[in-house]
Amino acid sequence: MLRSPPVLPAVKDTERIYTEVTEEILTPLGCTFGWDTKIKLMGRTTHDSIRTLLEETSAPISHDDYYQKSRELQLAKFHTCRPLPGVERLIRHLKNSGVPIAVGTSSTETFFKLKTQENQDLFTQFDTITCGDDPNVKLGKPHPDIFVEAQRRLGNPPASQCLVFEDALNGVKAALRAGMHVVWIPDVNVVQLGLPEDHGAIEVITSMADFNPEKYGLPPFNDVAVSG
Repeated sequence: MLRSPPVLPAVKDTERIYTEVTEEILTPLGCTFGWDTKIKLMGRTTHDSIRTLLEETSAPISHDDYYQKSRELQLAKFHTCRPLPGVERLIRHLKNSGVPIAVGTSSTETFFKLKTQENQDLFTQFDTITCGDDPNVKLGKPHPDIFVEAQRRLGNPPASQCLVFEDALNGVKAALRAGMHVVWIPDVNVVQLGLPEDHGAIEVITSMADFNPEKYGLPPFNDVAVSG
């Protein structure tokens, strides 16, 4: 059991947007995009993801052209992003309970603001937000830099007392390399592919709505469970 650990949660359904955009670009090019490739991209920085995607699919498009097209399509769709089930309840509960909470995202600060513009009230609940282009983040996930910087901004609590929520295997690896505990919430498509036996997460759940804070020494929910 952890003692009221700082929490770094996965928050929104942006992966849905990324998948839709990738399919919209690749399909006209005669290329396919499966979850065996998708899992390699999740959690990485934008340019690392593009580089890997083009290598995996051999799509006849340049890195720069893909970046420009994907950015335009993503910007048009980000307004539809919503918090994942159970996320808003947990964040507000932790904030009201005085538990430090942070975001560690591979997105650049500019892109992060665009993705979250419809949910500003929710993100004001966090004590700190670390983005992928922070000068102290030299390497993106699966390297630990983002989580180490988020930890520093929270006052450097012991890594062994930090609990990270991740939807991406690359993020799980990054948190583990930072010495933190990880609750993995993989997409159902990732689960169907088969999770690696040595993933290292302390727990795997299908939704944040299934998370039991008391299991980790966090204050128990004192409200009636609500959707979202």
